[in-house]
Amino acid sequence: MANEDLSKLKIDKSKVVISKSQNRKKYYAVAVIAAIVFFGILYASGILAPAVEVEVSNVAQIYPAQTLTLLNASGYVVAQRKAAVASKITGRLISISVEEGNTVKRGDIIARLENEDAVAVKEQAEAHLKAARADLEQANAELQDATIDFNRHKELFESGLVSKHKYDTSGARYKKATAAVAGAGAAINAQTAALRSADVSLEYTLIRAPFDAVVLTKNADVGDIVTPLGAAANAKASVVTIADMSSLLVEVDVSESNLEQVKLSQPCEIQLDAFPDSRFRGEVHMIVPTADRTKATIMIKVKFLDKDIRILPEMSAKVAFLQRQVGPDEIKPRTAINPESMITRGSSKLVFLVRGNRIIETPVTTGEKLGDMIEVSGGIKAGDRIVAKPSNRLKNGARIKIAEK
Repeated sequence: MANEDLSKLKIDKSKVVISKSQNRKKYYAVAVIAAIVFFGILYASGILAPAVEVEVSNVAQIYPAQTLTLLNASGYVVAQRKAAVASKITGRLISISVEEGNTVKRGDIIARLENEDAVAVKEQAEAHLKAARADLEQANAELQDATIDFNRHKELFESGLVSKHKYDTSGARYKKATAAVAGAGAAINAQTAALRSADVSLEYTLIRAPFDAVVLTKNADVGDIVTPLGAAANAKASVVTIADMSSLLVEVDVSESNLEQVKLSQPCEIQLDAFPDSRFRGEVHMIVPTADRTKATIMIKVKFLDKDIRILPEMSAKVAFLQRQVGPDEIKPRTAINPESMITRGSSKLVFLVRGNRIIETPVTTGEKLGDMIEVSGGIKAGDRIVAKPSNRLKNGARIKIAEK
């Protein structure tokens, strides 16, 4: 009995093999199903979906005044009062008291020329004038004495106490003294004029600012020969160039065909290439009454309504001629996009923000319409790239391929 019981304890290996094979198949099936589900989720989420070709646009920063623009033109900032300051005489420059960028007032001394000869001429004129005044004093004294003597001889002659010869002699002396006084007076006038001439010659050695201005360039330095004509070798015709900054205007050319859209005092918006993020208020100052036949254009001069120290002559500028003046709430720039860049899902308006080769679904809040654009706030900023014309099939996180234009 014991031996029979032990023989029943044998393991049936065929059943064990079948059981392991069935379990392995179950594991494989579960793994395949899990993989299918996993990749299905990835595909549904767009991670494994093929890249979608889309057009991309940039989020813009625009000024409300752009929607009021009738006409655009480009030109340059030009000082209407500008001078190349030179000397009226030829001389050697001995000092210069300004540098580029300095502000000068009318009459300020900009530079000095050597002036020893002019100083000597003035001193000589002063001495001659002093001598002429002394001669006048002497002539007046002689006239006074001659007058007394003549009056006395006249009384005596009328009384018969002196001869006619003595009376005539005293009269001639009186006339001579009178003429001497007149001559001394004329000499004083002549010497006074000579002194004024000497003062003018000396003043010519001082180069002064003709009006309030800013120094743009310095064209000469100490030791240079300055001459009005600049014909001599190495001679300088001007010492400095100055400009009145209060006279700055923007000069632009407008096509003859567009001239009817421009009128005097029309509001404008000025943009300088040096400061692309700034806008300056302006208005039409002058329509130059002549045309350029080679370009078929008219020059328009636009003045700045607000002064700014950043504005400099010869800067490149763009002018927008507006329908009306810009209001206070229309000065600051706003973020805007093309309405075609948005889609609506439920009550939300969305854009697809481009990040690398993926897109991110981003809700936005819209504002007022700005021409062909619409204002947006939150979620995006100027310079961001978004899908230009998204379809409702696009999904958050989907891969994209930017279409070549």
